[in-house]
Amino acid sequence: MSLTPSNNFLKGAIAPSFTLFDTVSQTTMSLKELKGERGTIIFFICNHCPFVIHINRELVQLAKDYTSRGFSFIAISSNDVERYPMDSPEKMKAHAFNEHYPFPYLYDETQEVAKAYDAACTPDLYVFDSDLKSIYHGQLDDSRPENRIPVSGKDIRRVLETMLSNRIYKGVSKPSIGCNIKWK
Repeated sequence: MSLTPSNNFLKGAIAPSFTLFDTVSQTTMSLKELKGERGTIIFFICNHCPFVIHINRELVQLAKDYTSRGFSFIAISSNDVERYPMDSPEKMKAHAFNEHYPFPYLYDETQEVAKAYDAACTPDLYVFDSDLKSIYHGQLDDSRPENRIPVSGKDIRRVLETMLSNRIYKGVSKPSIGCNIKWK
């Protein structure tokens, strides 16, 4: 397993716009139509990364816990599918079904969206407010595949709970760690 940290993404920066193919619904979707009323959580993931596999259940649970509270969740895979065919759109759809993803799983074929977000690893998580201004970019929690810390989503949950209480999140963003995005 490689250990690639996420890059810095400025607080207050506006989420770069995109329109991508959703492997779940088999339609093209834009950030504008997917954004949440209270906030939007975007995460770069893939099917095979052990760091993502380790947190898949919590990503699903987060979406179940917060979608009804005005947040939307958007998963994006930007990996090179020629070198990593296990991340192809067909396999993304099957993976989303097997993992019970309650959110779209978008395919970034050109990798332009990952570049616009300066995404570096999987998982790479971003939280935006209702105006698509960056609130948080960092890890889900301190858990890693081999460190025996239970997956809790505490870092993202803390941010979302702060937003729900109409307060500004002033906490630190600890970088995510995972496999590097597989660039073309």
